[in-house]
Amino acid sequence: MSKTIRLTAAQALVRYLGAQMNEASEPFIAGVWAIFGHGNVAGLGEALHAVKDTLPTYRGHNEQTMAHSAIAYSKQMGRRRAMAVTSSIGPGATNMVTAAALAHVNRLPVLLLPGDVFATRGPDPVLQQTEDFTDGTVSANDCFRPVSRYFDRISRPEHLLTALPRAFRTMTDPADCGPVTLAFCQDVQAEAYDYPLSFFEPRVWYQRRVRPDENELARAASAIKSAAKPVIVAGGGIHYSGATEALQRFAEAHNIPVAETQAGKSSLAWDHPLNLGPVGVTGGEPANTVCAEADLVLGVGTRLQDFTTGSWGLFSNPERTMVCLNTAAYDAEKHGAMPLLSDARVGLDELGVALSGYSAKPVADTLKSDWFKKVDALTDAPSDSNALPTDMQVVGAVQRASHEDTVVMCAAGTMPGELHKLWKAPRPGAYHMEYGFSCMGYEIAGAMGIKLAQPDRDVICFTGDGTYMMANSEMATAAMMGVSFTVVITDNRGFGCINRLQMGTGGAEFNNLLDHAVHEKPSAIDFAAHAASMGATSVKVSSIAELEDALAKRGGVTGPYVVVIDTDPYPSTEYGGTWWEVAVPEVSVRPEVNEKRAAYEIAIKERNTK
Repeated sequence: MSKTIRLTAAQALVRYLGAQMNEASEPFIAGVWAIFGHGNVAGLGEALHAVKDTLPTYRGHNEQTMAHSAIAYSKQMGRRRAMAVTSSIGPGATNMVTAAALAHVNRLPVLLLPGDVFATRGPDPVLQQTEDFTDGTVSANDCFRPVSRYFDRISRPEHLLTALPRAFRTMTDPADCGPVTLAFCQDVQAEAYDYPLSFFEPRVWYQRRVRPDENELARAASAIKSAAKPVIVAGGGIHYSGATEALQRFAEAHNIPVAETQAGKSSLAWDHPLNLGPVGVTGGEPANTVCAEADLVLGVGTRLQDFTTGSWGLFSNPERTMVCLNTAAYDAEKHGAMPLLSDARVGLDELGVALSGYSAKPVADTLKSDWFKKVDALTDAPSDSNALPTDMQVVGAVQRASHEDTVVMCAAGTMPGELHKLWKAPRPGAYHMEYGFSCMGYEIAGAMGIKLAQPDRDVICFTGDGTYMMANSEMATAAMMGVSFTVVITDNRGFGCINRLQMGTGGAEFNNLLDHAVHEKPSAIDFAAHAASMGATSVKVSSIAELEDALAKRGGVTGPYVVVIDTDPYPSTEYGGTWWEVAVPEVSVRPEVNEKRAAYEIAIKERNTK
C-alpha cells in the first residue's frame, strides 16, 4: 500500500513545484509572483507562506506586469527556468490574460494560477464572479483558454495529480512551450486530500533535443547544396536551444550569411563577417538585399512573422526555396516550407555533416561597410545642441555607454525598430526584445525580470512616455526589492511610432501625439519626479551629452535608475526596412489616403505574383 500525506490542494501544488528540477539541478520554478485576493489569499497564501524560505514569493503591483516580469525572467534564462504567478478571481485574473497572450506568442513558459469560483457553487455568485446565462461551468478564467498552451480547472484536489505533470510537460517541451493556466477553485485550494508521497519525489525535466528525420535531413541538404545564394534567418529558437555556437560553426563551415530576427538578434556578434544584421520591416540593407536575392532561405528557430518576412514580400526570388528548421511542425511548414523538424543545435550540427564540402559563394563584402557608413552617422551626438535629439542619437549614446555585460531591452513603440537596425550586440543574450506581441507595458517589469534572472548583467530598458504611462507600477516593486537596472525614457509627447505610421498611410495626424489630442489643459508630466516618487533614482537631461554623463553614473545606483530625455517624435532611420502590409482605406475624401491606397494595391499585387 502506497504511503500518503494529507495536504490541502494548495499545499500539494506548492510542494510539487518545489520538487521539479531542471538539468542544472535548479528548481524549475524560481519563484512565485502574487497579488492576494479573496480567490487565493486563504489557500495559496497560506501554502506559500510555509515555504517562503525555499520558494520565494514576490509581491507585485499589477497582475499583468508581475506576469511580464516572470516571462522576461524565463526568456532571459533561455526557457531553462520559469516562474509562477497567482491572482485572485475576477479582475485580478483577467489582468493576466494579456501576459498569457504575450507568453503564448513568444513560446515562453509561465505558470498562471488565477483563483476561481467555488467548485461547490454554494455562494454563487461570489464577489467578482462573471455569470454565463447558458453555461454554469464558465468563469472569467475561460478567457485564458485561447492564450494558454495548456488550460485546466482544478475543481477537485486530486485533479492536481494529472494537471501538474501536464503543466510541466508543456512548459518544458520545446515544441509546445508556452503559458499554462491552472484555474484554481478557491474552496478546493483549502480542501484536504491524501496525496501519494511518490507524487512529490524530485523530478528532473530534461530539455528534449529532437533529432532530424533522415529523409527530411536529406531533402534539406540536397536543396541547400543546389543553392547558389543561400541565407540563414536566425530566430529566437537559436537562443532557446543554446545553439549560438552551433550556428556560428555552421555558417563559417559553409560560408552562409546570417540575418537576424528581433528574437534572434545577438545570435552572432554584430561584427562577425557573416552576420548581415537585422532582417525584415525593421531590418537593414545588408540582410534585406541578400534575402531578396536568395534562392534558398534556411529559417532556424523562427516563426516567420510578418515583420521578418515583410508580409511575405521580402523573399522575392522566383526560384526561392524555403527550408524551416524548427522544433514545432506548425512553424516548420509555414507557407509551404520544406520542413526540418529538429532541435536547432542538433539540427544545425547534423545538417552541417550532411553538407560536408559545400560552401556558398561569398556575398559582397561592401554591404555591411556601406550600411554602417550611413547609419553610424545617425547615432552620433547632434551638432546642434538646441535641436531635440532623435531616437537614433539616444541609441548611440546608450551604445557608447554599454559594455560586454550590457543587456538592452524593449517591447513596443519606436525603439524596437531603431534598436533592431542600429544596436550592435556584442554577444548572445545582450539583446532582449519582446516583439512577438510587442506589448506596451512589458518594459519596466521585463527589465526587473531580466535582472532577477542575471543579477550580474547591466540591464538597460528603453521605453517611451506612452508605454511608461501604461504600466510603471513595478518601478515601485523594483525599488522595494533593490533590483538595479536603468530605464531610459524618451519623451516624445505621445505615441510617436503610430503617429508616423498614421502619416505613412496617408492619414492626418490625429489622436496619437498629445498635441493632437482633445484636452483642456496641456499635458506636462514630470516623469523623473514620478519615478522618484516610487523610489527610483531619477534625473531629467536636456541633451545627448547630459544623457551620456547620466549613464556613466548608473553603476553607483542601487535600485532602478531612470533617465528622462525629450526627443523628436518625427525622424526615424530611413535606410533599410522593407514593405509591411498595413491596410489603407479603399474609400477616402483625402487625396493622401487615395495615393497610399493605390501604392498599397500595387504592393499587394507584386507580393501575390512572386
